Amino acid sequence: MSDEEQKLAVIRKAFAMFDTTKSGYIDTMKIATILNTMGQLFDENELNSLITKNDPDRTGKVNFDGFCDIASHFLEEDDDESTTQELKEAFRLYDREGNGYITTATLKEILGALDDKLTNRDLDGIIAEIDTDGSGTVDFDEFMEMMTGD
Repeated sequence: MSDEEQKLAVIRKAFAMFDTTKSGYIDTMKIATILNTMGQLFDENELNSLITKNDPDRTGKVNFDGFCDIASHFLEEDDDESTTQELKEAFRLYDREGNGYITTATLKEILGALDDKLTNRDLDGIIAEIDTDGSGTVDFDEFMEMMTGD
């Protein structure tokens, strides 16, 4: 998989996670949160002008292509190492005790906070996909896989 394909896979996964109704659109208000979740640094003004460019009618929503344009703009400067590093830091924020894992309950909270439209069933579905061994915890690799789709 090329870097470009890998980047697309990450973006597609993030988009799918937030497009819970499968409408093909996500709220522009959530983009900052999504970038934060991906451990991505961004400039607020830059982000806002990209959102305006991809949502000229100010519908408050962008489709996958629009999101792709916005997200890839910020993902560009990254190499894999720094992405891993950033995800590690994001993970560490939630792994307060430094156990090397977070509970699925914590992950559920994170995802719930990121998207208040997610029902408990949605969240359980996402968790079930991530916590493949049913341990009730998500280690860094599982988290990484969820965020990067590797």
